[in-house]
Amino acid sequence: MSKIEVNEIDKQSGSTLTIGGSGTAVTLACGATQTGFGRTGTVDWQTGSIKTSTFTATNGEGYFCDTSSGAFTANLPAGSAGAIVSFADYGDNFNTNALTISANGSDKISGETLDALLESAGESVTLVFVDSTEGWVTVNASSENVKGSPFIVACFF
Repeated sequence: MSKIEVNEIDKQSGSTLTIGGSGTAVTLACGATQTGFGRTGTVDWQTGSIKTSTFTATNGEGYFCDTSSGAFTANLPAGSAGAIVSFADYGDNFNTNALTISANGSDKISGETLDALLESAGESVTLVFVDSTEGWVTVNASSENVKGSPFIVACFF
């Protein structure tokens, strides 16, 4: 087995640098980091824009949704394999005013052509688009926000 040690690799021409052949896995050493290889299975949370009315989600983004003023709908983007979106209850109000999650066109949510409802206070969900049969599938869900537990301290002297 050969070993090549260099400080930098760059393409000679064109816009593609190929490492390994078709079907060959490229392995990074333990502790090595990578960039530019695409999604890591998480979303980028949009903390600067709390959603308070109907909107269309974008692949790769997570949204805090505040239904304190009324229920509204989050429209899913057109499904493509591996697309990922998340929604979280911003003010623990989903039990009062639900968030409706609507699939795009003929896309499905868990194999059904029905909208999904988030109806529990503090609920959150992450959905990944798998294929046209199942559509958007839940890969992570919570039924409530984690909160500190209030307690009383009594001192006896």
